[in-house]
Amino acid sequence: MLPTYLLSLREGLEAALIIGIVLGAVNKIRRTDLSPAVWLGTLSAVFVSALTAVILTNFGMSLEEQAEQIFEGITMFIAAGILTWMIFWMGKQARFLKSELEAGVNKAAASTGKRAVFMLAFMAVVREGVELAIFITAAFFAGNGSQAANNLTQTLAGTILGLGTAALLGYTIFATTLRLDLRKFFQVTGILLILFAAGLVAHGVHEFNEVGWIPAVIEHVWDVNMILDENSIAGQLFKTLFGYNGNPSLTETIAYVAFVVIVGIFWRRDNLIPVKAKVAKAESQA
Repeated sequence: MLPTYLLSLREGLEAALIIGIVLGAVNKIRRTDLSPAVWLGTLSAVFVSALTAVILTNFGMSLEEQAEQIFEGITMFIAAGILTWMIFWMGKQARFLKSELEAGVNKAAASTGKRAVFMLAFMAVVREGVELAIFITAAFFAGNGSQAANNLTQTLAGTILGLGTAALLGYTIFATTLRLDLRKFFQVTGILLILFAAGLVAHGVHEFNEVGWIPAVIEHVWDVNMILDENSIAGQLFKTLFGYNGNPSLTETIAYVAFVVIVGIFWRRDNLIPVKAKVAKAESQA
């Protein structure tokens, strides 16, 4: 439940910020008649996203043996790729998001009005929603497949709680004078999501080990299930959140470590180093 909660909170907050900015821009130009189009576009995007999650999950559950392993492996790699791209994109584009959306609202209001505003809200939110649908599907299959019903319940609970928290937080930000340090929020969640994406990559390699597409080289580098069983409650939590495997193969281990190191280096360069440079510059000018 925790992985889907974290993912839903992150994606939901981004969507809430987008909706808030669009509604704020509509009020700013005194075109409150366009507000229903914004909400209709948002609800339509939510429906499409939920439908995507249902279709992907049901399709994966309908497959058996090797076909299911191939589907899960591909889903893990796609989710990890999109998740990594999202982490870096939000870090670079967050500062320009408000101005770009406001410019889009002004242009839409001056052209075809409600239809254009509907499409603006729909496209902005559906991107976040479809990404979340893929992440939820990956998180679901990363759990214990033999306990599908329980795993589905936890996935849905985490998603609902995450989106609910995001909606409440987004409303609070725009309805009060609360100043949330979004940069720090996205930095903290970014670190956790890098580890989550690494787990997806490792899980994808594991599935491809099973079908013989990627050689294991060494089937079990170690076995620590005696200490922390991957099928226990704690083991399942670490498995779905960080890709924990009590007895991983060599290629699975290499994939996990290589992903964390490479992505971590680039993430640190784009997020932490610029902040330290600004602090040092401000101290020198003081």
